[in-house]
Amino acid sequence: MKLKKPKFWDLKKPNFFALLLWPLSIVFKLLIFLKKKNKIKKNEIFTICIGNIYLGGTGKTSLAIKIKKILENKGKKVCFIKKFYEDQIDEQKLLNQNGKTFIKKKRLQALDDAISENYNVAIFDDGLQDSTVSYDLTFVCFNNLNLIGNGLLIPAGPLREDLKSLRNYQNVFLNGNKENLENFKEKIKKINPNIDIFESEYVPTNLEKFDKNEKYFVFSGIGNHKTFINMLKNENLNILEDEEFPDHYNYSVEDINKIYQKAKNLNAKIITTKKDFLRIGKTNNENLKFISVELKIRNESKLINILLDNNENN
Repeated sequence: MKLKKPKFWDLKKPNFFALLLWPLSIVFKLLIFLKKKNKIKKNEIFTICIGNIYLGGTGKTSLAIKIKKILENKGKKVCFIKKFYEDQIDEQKLLNQNGKTFIKKKRLQALDDAISENYNVAIFDDGLQDSTVSYDLTFVCFNNLNLIGNGLLIPAGPLREDLKSLRNYQNVFLNGNKENLENFKEKIKKINPNIDIFESEYVPTNLEKFDKNEKYFVFSGIGNHKTFINMLKNENLNILEDEEFPDHYNYSVEDINKIYQKAKNLNAKIITTKKDFLRIGKTNNENLKFISVELKIRNESKLINILLDNNENN
């Protein structure tokens, strides 16, 4: 059974439990250093990595889909690369619905398959910490509510890498719902003055299917549940209650029955995310409705220029 991430990970400062685990974070940092080796660059294809340094729930998949659409509109033949994980079937299905997706246990093998089918661009959904692949372009995603949590590495905190690692990357995406992040942007710029910072907002694309006069019970098993709920409330949907499951949660029949019972008790209809809807499957998702979401990028023209300039120069 999947567990939710510890609540102390997202406190503004480390608490007792975080400090207790801090020595293990030092070991984790050492293991990352020892894992480093010469990465392989594939010159036959342009590679873009959409990753994060915060563990889960930062909008990587949404951004990967958005960038694919941008590049395809510019005449590029684009595919997705996804490392196979049994508990991420939902993301694999979502990517497959939006384009050709190569999925292998090793990303380099998937990339070789993309090259053999003459793709111009490969977008990696995750893989920033992959020690085998050298990317042409990288984007580091943050969720605007969580940012870096308590700022510590796993397991004392939620970070895969220290924030100072941003000096090694080219672009940052701050994904959320119009939060004020000026202080965080200043902190990023102090680490890497040359990094490009983009901001985006989650926007529902099928809101017309939902009656704002209805009452709703919402559930999800994603890494940014609170951001999802805030988006729905910003759209004036009447959310009576919500329930958060662990990221990539594998729902049982009993879980679904409990969700239906809660909604019945509230006399409310049920809303979930598209990822959860795909994860649950057709046999159990009767009477469930999902919200489709895309990223609306501020200063999208700047992003387009970066994508095209880097693509042409490689």
